[in-house]
Amino acid sequence: MNKVSNLKDKDTRVKVLIALLSVYFIWGSTYLAIRIALEGFPPFMMAGLRFLVTGGGLYLFLRIRGTTVPGYTQWIGASLVGGFLLLGGNGGVVFAEQWVASGLAALGVATVPLWTVLFSGIWKRWPTRFEWAGLLLGFAGIILLNFEGDLRASPAGAIALIIAAICWAFGSAWSRHLSLPSGLMASAVEMIAGGVLLLAASFLTGEKMNGFPAWHSVGALFYLMIFGSLIGFSAYTYLLSKARPALATSYAYVNPVIAVGLGVILAGERIATVGITAMLIIIAGVVMVMFGQKKFKT
Repeated sequence: MNKVSNLKDKDTRVKVLIALLSVYFIWGSTYLAIRIALEGFPPFMMAGLRFLVTGGGLYLFLRIRGTTVPGYTQWIGASLVGGFLLLGGNGGVVFAEQWVASGLAALGVATVPLWTVLFSGIWKRWPTRFEWAGLLLGFAGIILLNFEGDLRASPAGAIALIIAAICWAFGSAWSRHLSLPSGLMASAVEMIAGGVLLLAASFLTGEKMNGFPAWHSVGALFYLMIFGSLIGFSAYTYLLSKARPALATSYAYVNPVIAVGLGVILAGERIATVGITAMLIIIAGVVMVMFGQKKFKT
């Protein structure tokens, strides 16, 4: 019996490691892919198509494989999580990236673990003193970040990034306390719900296509569907169910480094000294929060 348990534990650790590497590196590249896709698609329409098509395809695949249809409460729970993560979180990012560099967008989302720690207090898990120190340092970095040129020139983009981080953090924290489908079915339903809500936002804001998009934008959208959503989002959903919140959201201090590097190398983006300084401060605060968290039973 012990051998079976050890094998299961080892298998879970390997899967968690693979999921972590996926969200670390794949999601670090999606910020640049979003910017490229936005050259041919309106923001909410692009994001809605991305998640609805991917989620719908995954749902159909799982049903063919014999996966049980989620119950009513599971649909409700997954739809709530999908709304916060994808409409509020991803929707805020794609909206902001109309004006804000991809590296700065990733840096804004790097604050997710800080907000997550605060929201965990709703379920009686208040921050420790070390976590409070990390929170204060991280939020000081957020204040400094808003003095960066691109964000000062685009208040709407800055506000959208803050809202995106808050929504993603709250949805991530709440997901552990809701009835959700098991395995990949949770990802599928969350993407379907988020995709529908994003397309509704596209309709309500009057978004329209101005002709057929360039092929590089179409290619970026397919990259987001396959790697960002099918692989990356499914990996994140798995982490939320199997790993501590601190570990699941640790991608936040890896993604900005990758996103900034890709933006500078491939897209000619520039980030001023104040942006780099803010990045270091925010990442330092996030690291303090990660190491300061109490042990959490999964």
